[in-house]
Amino acid sequence: MTTMRAIVIDQPGAPDVLTLAEVPRPTRIASEVLVKVVAAGVNPIDAKTRAGKGTSPAIASYPAVLGQDFSGVVVETPYEAHPLKPGDEVFGFAQVPRHSGTYAEYVSVPSLSVVRKPAVLSHVEAAGVPVAALTAWGMVVDVAKAHEGQRMLVHAAAGGVGHFAVQFAAYFGAHVIATGSSRNAAWLRELGAAEVIDYTTTAFDEVLHDVDVVIDLVGNAVADTGTRSLGVLRPGGLVVNAPSGTWVTVAEDAAAAGRRGTRYQVSPDGATLAVISRLLTSGDVRVYIDEVFDLEHARAAHEKLEGGHSRGKSVLKVCEG
Repeated sequence: MTTMRAIVIDQPGAPDVLTLAEVPRPTRIASEVLVKVVAAGVNPIDAKTRAGKGTSPAIASYPAVLGQDFSGVVVETPYEAHPLKPGDEVFGFAQVPRHSGTYAEYVSVPSLSVVRKPAVLSHVEAAGVPVAALTAWGMVVDVAKAHEGQRMLVHAAAGGVGHFAVQFAAYFGAHVIATGSSRNAAWLRELGAAEVIDYTTTAFDEVLHDVDVVIDLVGNAVADTGTRSLGVLRPGGLVVNAPSGTWVTVAEDAAAAGRRGTRYQVSPDGATLAVISRLLTSGDVRVYIDEVFDLEHARAAHEKLEGGHSRGKSVLKVCEG
């Protein structure tokens, strides 16, 4: 087999540039693992890149295959004694566009970015984990050092990254304050939020103060949420911002206000994903899949993502598995 089905873009644009095509199957090289993709997660970075932002400047040629999250079955490994074997169920993170993306039947990725899929999760569930969970872990655990007694505000808490951020912060003992809509309030409390602020009726900066950390998953794209977050932090408090391009002066703005600020960029870290896998297996953390789309309906998945107000993650089902 030398070709595969994939969703490609021939140029940046609106969701309608996503089309189903037959493209060459990736060739595994060096330390890479070739995986047959069963399901692929849909992330904001995919939509940004498709639209000509995000990692779009690094796309070397078209047609290009997007998608970073995947869950599937190992087809080829670097060598016979490798810990992963053909037939093993795995999930992981493809660094697109350095590698071809996961909106496809096969993906070849560095072995260090792939780990065994938790047996308690289906491929669809597992495909919703890597990018969102690793982003949340990096912001909440690695940068913010979540701990008991810490007051942590999580913006857009019901989204893909947000629902993991709430769980990780609560797991490590932080007092979690989440912003979300009223329809998600009870669910966010189930995930570990001690307080939920309905952003549709209440301005968070009118009711909060002396927060230790803000996990900012909105930036200044909506109502200057990022900048306004500085006002709810205690002196010396920390804001960690994820959206690329929405608040590039976060560090400077925070310093001017007597606070600390940093942007965060996720890495395809298989070792950390393995830790997260154990939390998923134990039930201390769970992934919520909002909607599943067949591969050929990737356009609809992007339209839903860009429409906002999703709970958890959307996933593309690539094949049966």
